[in-house]
This record gives sequence, structure tokens and C-alpha cells, in this order.
Amino acid sequence: MKVLVTGANGQLGYDLIKELNKRNIKNIGVDKNDFDITNQSETENFILNSKPDAIIHCAAYTNVNKAENEKDLCYKINVDGTKNIASACKKIDAKMIYISTDYIFDGKKNSPYEIDDNPNPLNFYGKTKLDGENIIKNSLEKYFIVRISWVFGKNGNNFVKTMLNLSQTQNELNIVSDQIGSPTYTVDLSKILCDMVLTDKYGIYHATNENYCSWYEFAQEIFKISDIKIKLNPVETKDFPSKAKRALNSRLSKKKLPESNFSKLPTWQNALARFLKEI
Repeated sequence: MKVLVTGANGQLGYDLIKELNKRNIKNIGVDKNDFDITNQSETENFILNSKPDAIIHCAAYTNVNKAENEKDLCYKINVDGTKNIASACKKIDAKMIYISTDYIFDGKKNSPYEIDDNPNPLNFYGKTKLDGENIIKNSLEKYFIVRISWVFGKNGNNFVKTMLNLSQTQNELNIVSDQIGSPTYTVDLSKILCDMVLTDKYGIYHATNENYCSWYEFAQEIFKISDIKIKLNPVETKDFPSKAKRALNSRLSKKKLPESNFSKLPTWQNALARFLKEI
């Protein structure tokens, strides 16, 4: 099997390539220097020449706040880019894994979101990721849509690194306490994506680390494990204005994973401890 990974230099792509190599799965990691996913002929030429058996599409525009001002660019990358990848997959009959997000939901539900709950994104980034999902559902049969949330990994910017950096210059931090979700460690996510790509158990999945927390609780655990003394103040989303609206409930139900014989990911606490050791 040969797997092509888009966004190979990004946070998830980096760990995914490492996991594929560890399993001796032949892979091609590509980023924007190899071809421009928003250019259909460039994308198709590269993919048709490479002839992968599967594409794991990690490349995306992910700056949620900036997307509100850069709508055209965000749309081109997340919607047009996904359409071009899907079209190439169809031509060579390759499987496709599309990385989606908790941001397709509005967070008004009082329990974890199930796979078939109605999406209703609150921000432009979420809308583009949902459009990407719909393109894949409407154009391919051999696809996995994997929704993730609150991602952290070694090769990228994330909440954990931001907290550690801020603690070097601040004695006190205000952290949002009314948004609940589950962090996702790219090392753990990469394992399940590799498990999936070897099967034909197609469909939509939620894959995040087990257990839920608020950003405030996440920060508490980061500083506890790192043994950093800092004062944390819980604040509400409404007191922390940001360009893009955020959902209060980002919890995703992962019950489909064991139903399809995929292992659930370890707890986020366990993942965080391993990540902090790694960095």
C-alpha cells in the first residue's frame, strides 16, 4: 500500500509520516512546495503520477480567527482544495481520509455530539470544513471523515505550547472555563488514522483522546505536570471576545470507534503527560 499525506509538514502530518514509516507503510509526504491543492491541474497531475492507494488529507487553513477576515483564502484551501483532492482520488480509485473538526457543530447540545447530529457551524472556518465533508460524501464511496478537536503535537503551535510560553513572562493567566471538549494528541491520532487506512470500514468517525475538560482544566493539568506555579483565573467565553464565535460544547462521542473494532485513544491526561515528556 502507498499513502499520500497532504500537509506533511504540519502538526498532524509530521506525526502521521512518522507512524507510517514505523509501520513500513510506503508513503509520500507533500506540502505546498510540491503542488498547490487549490490548483486542480497541478493537484491531479501530481496525484495521478504518484498513484497512491490512499490519501490522508491533513492540509487545511486552520487559523479560526483569521479566517473571518481571509474568507476567500480559507475557502480556496478548505473547500476548493478538498474538492481537487477528492476528484483525483476518484480518478485513481484511491481511498480518502479527510480530517474534519468539532467546529461543524454549534455547541448548543447538552451531551456529546454523535456522528449523525445536525451540523450548524458558528464560524467561517467551521463552515468550510463542513463544505469539505459534503463534497467528499457526495463524490466518493471509499472515504473516512474523521472529526477531531483541540489538537496538540510537537511540530506546530498549540494551546499547550502557548501556555508554557506565557508562563515564562506572566504570573497570572485568564483561561476560558465554559468551553468543554477533548484534546487530541497527534501521536495518538496518527495511530488510529493508520489503522483506518488499512481497512474498508468507511464512514464518519470522531477521534479525540478520551475524557473531557475545559480549557481552564486543560491549563491546570499542563502546569501541574510541568510543576509550574502560576495563578489561573477561570473566565467565561463572553468575557474573552474573539473574532470567530466558539462553541461551548465541543464534546464528541467516540462510540463508533469500538463498534468498528478501532481502539479508542488514551485519555487526554495520559496523552498530555507523554507530550510534555516528548518536548
